[in-house]
Amino acid sequence: MRVLAFPLSVFLAASLLAEDELPKDPGESLDIEPPLLIQEIPSRGPAQSTTEVPVEKELDPERIQIALEKAKKSAAAGERLYKSGVIAKVEAENRSLKVIRLETGLAEARLEIAKQTVASQQDRFDAGETSQSEMEIVKTALLEATTAAQSAAARRDRAELDAALLNLSRQKKLLALGSGRKAEVSRAEEKVAALQQQKN
Repeated sequence: MRVLAFPLSVFLAASLLAEDELPKDPGESLDIEPPLLIQEIPSRGPAQSTTEVPVEKELDPERIQIALEKAKKSAAAGERLYKSGVIAKVEAENRSLKVIRLETGLAEARLEIAKQTVASQQDRFDAGETSQSEMEIVKTALLEATTAAQSAAARRDRAELDAALLNLSRQKKLLALGSGRKAEVSRAEEKVAALQQQKN
């Protein structure tokens, strides 16, 4: 009887411990369950994206420069990690796209500062506190900042359109293989159409 009682008591103790570790909420997932590869995504408008820059723009070039340097290192590491098979190609592409977006943000912040400098210099010039040559210098800097911002914005728009077209191609291939959804293809098509419309 003792021979049977000991294993039975060990089994009961183990089952009680295991019961304590299980989640109480039936909706809560177990640790052993793998995550779903395709998640349900709430519907978004065609121009919205999960990787979009926030509405409030950062106007501090130094902070953007620091973020840009980090993004460049991350993009370089992303390329190595993709080649090693650690991350997906999409993740490496997103890191590169982030660099282009930050470069555009930096150019726009520098343009805004150049505009503010010209406005303050114009006030000083009108008050006779600065010379015409100093005014010409800040106007030249503004012109250079404008050109750089326009060039960066064009690069960003081209990169975003290329990324959207690549995503559309991937979604169509996934759908053809039976792993994708028609809704994802439709979203990708809407994104491409919205970006093409912005370009035109």
